[in-house]
Amino acid sequence: MESQLSLGFGEARPAERLFFALMPDAAAIEAIGTELDALRRSEPLSARPLLPQRLHVTLHHLGDFAGIPPSVLEGAHRAAAQVDVGAFDVRFDRVGSFGGRPRRHPLVLRGGGAEAAPAAGADNVSLFALQRELGLRLARAGLGHDDAFVPHLTLMYDALQLPDRPVAPVCWRVRDFVLIRSFLGQTRYQFEGRWPLC
Repeated sequence: MESQLSLGFGEARPAERLFFALMPDAAAIEAIGTELDALRRSEPLSARPLLPQRLHVTLHHLGDFAGIPPSVLEGAHRAAAQVDVGAFDVRFDRVGSFGGRPRRHPLVLRGGGAEAAPAAGADNVSLFALQRELGLRLARAGLGHDDAFVPHLTLMYDALQLPDRPVAPVCWRVRDFVLIRSFLGQTRYQFEGRWPLC
């Protein structure tokens, strides 16, 4: 019998999260580390940054589960295999905090807005195109998907809330996207698939 998405009605507690994401390349991870070092010198940030292998940009969150059903994985794989988008560049050039739980505010890199593409010199429009096409494929596979999309990359969760500010751009060439199983509370990821862009 397949495990079910936990809705809080007495089912087993969710232990796994499934989502599609973009992963920064090695040069982008190095640039992110440089920006974090500068921020920590200028601001009283006390939290530890996320591990480099956990840095990502979420495209679609498919849910939290008490064991991911095989049908969900199969549907996600079918949807991803149908995506037809070429490789493109992304650019993140602002940093600031999102609202969050008390003393645990996500500090994020932001960017990738469609309106920023001409000025940024990077094809940020394609980031939205990938997210939108993947969402349509997921819907056709009978899987829920996120409608709102705010491109961001979480750096850490800190008590301090920083206002939005510009930073030196962090850019990379997106050549693929991945499906990640996150083990909740364990800071551990397992890759369930990787799909190259044309």
